[in-house]
Amino acid sequence: MPFDSLAAVDLGSNSFHLQVGRVVDGQIYLLDSLREPVRLAGGLTRDRRIDRATQLRALEALARFGERLRGFPPAAVRAVGTNTLRVAKNAPQFIEDAQAALGFPIEVVFGREEARLIYVGVSHGLPPASHRRLVIDVGGGSTEFIVGTGYEPELMESLPMGCVGYSMRFFPDGKIEKSGLKKAELAASNEIERIAREFRRAGWKEAVASSGTAKALTAVLAHNGWCEGGEITGDGLDRLRAQMIKAGDVDRLDALGVRGDRAPILPGGLAIMLAAFAGLGLESVQVSEAALRQGVLYDLLGRVQHHDMREMTVRQFVRRYHVDGAQGERVRALALQLLGALAERAREADLLLLGWAAALHEIGLSIAHAAYHKHSAYILSNADMPGFSRDEQARVARVVLAHRGKLAKIEGLPARSPDWALVFCLRVAALFYRSRVELELPRIGARATDSGYQLSVSAAWLDAHPLTAAALEAEAEEWRNVGLRFDVRAQAERARAAG
Repeated sequence: MPFDSLAAVDLGSNSFHLQVGRVVDGQIYLLDSLREPVRLAGGLTRDRRIDRATQLRALEALARFGERLRGFPPAAVRAVGTNTLRVAKNAPQFIEDAQAALGFPIEVVFGREEARLIYVGVSHGLPPASHRRLVIDVGGGSTEFIVGTGYEPELMESLPMGCVGYSMRFFPDGKIEKSGLKKAELAASNEIERIAREFRRAGWKEAVASSGTAKALTAVLAHNGWCEGGEITGDGLDRLRAQMIKAGDVDRLDALGVRGDRAPILPGGLAIMLAAFAGLGLESVQVSEAALRQGVLYDLLGRVQHHDMREMTVRQFVRRYHVDGAQGERVRALALQLLGALAERAREADLLLLGWAAALHEIGLSIAHAAYHKHSAYILSNADMPGFSRDEQARVARVVLAHRGKLAKIEGLPARSPDWALVFCLRVAALFYRSRVELELPRIGARATDSGYQLSVSAAWLDAHPLTAAALEAEAEEWRNVGLRFDVRAQAERARAAG
């Protein structure tokens, strides 16, 4: 379904951003943007929980975003959470409240997926080029490094260091001391050392920095005449380092032209950028106006125009792990048919997720046949899956894990979780196609009951396929073991009862 406007919400570790864009001929033109300096990472306690004051500040910001988004179709809005929501122990509870405030689902993305989206955004904001680019994005809680060509990222990493966290850790009470800055640079250098060799080997012709820290640094350097043309230079960073130490306190950075809301977190951002320059051998970087939220918008545009990165990832995994595509398609078609019977208006997200799980349920066979579903689930839980949020990836892995064997392994799944229905559909579909050949299936009916699920199959067909009939009986026993009913009704018997 085409949309005239799309919206992206970026729940960053420093600021929350809302961006609304108008779609014209496959391009997105900015209509409106909102920024709220929530500083989510600053509210992380020592035991990695977001404190209540920060939560309330965040919820108020999201309520304002929700007001602006009122009337938007759900498919036209995508909200993503980043590092702080990846690491906070109470993130699930907060996200539940945040979704209620915003009025739309919120996805938490893994670090490399965040890096991919950043590159997509930055690359769409730059002139087309055939050469490789390096993109560095210093965020509030993490820093992403990406090398890519055109619109395609090729090498992506996310390191757990950000301007908010580093400023709190190395510059307590806003004091900027030479020793603290040196420790911060060293800590960042140690992180970057893990990826530097691989990135240098990949190489690039142009380096670009994005997001708030990069914009703040270039603004300060330009204000003091330490750079030209809107870029960050190594010489300019060295001068800023010396002047920050001379100032000695974030409250005195206004004399350097540092914006008031940026001053408390700029020392940490400077230390990370200095380490990036040293570790990657940079002399200068251009600064991009685009970043994560633009990447989210373009990724969302791809989804609504049926160029979904998730679908491309699934196809890539099918090739990489030498999955039997014909078997996957057979199982997928029946599983989706069953879900359609269970719920006449099944959620599009559930239909998509079941289709992906069916296509990928046998990838573990590339490791071993024994317990292959466990290998499949392990791969899906731990592999980089571009386009997938953390929750989507976890759900696909869970449904695949439960598609055969004992259901007790997902017994802790909430009773109202839609994943029970997805598991039911995938288990039954895989069971019917155990022979791995095309079958002339009878009409199969399915419905959800108060206590479980009911399957309707032709009695004559079951008589002709005793192995499947026996497998369905065993399946019913497995569902009983987790307190749910699985009833198989032969259609001929039901017809006699009606007569």
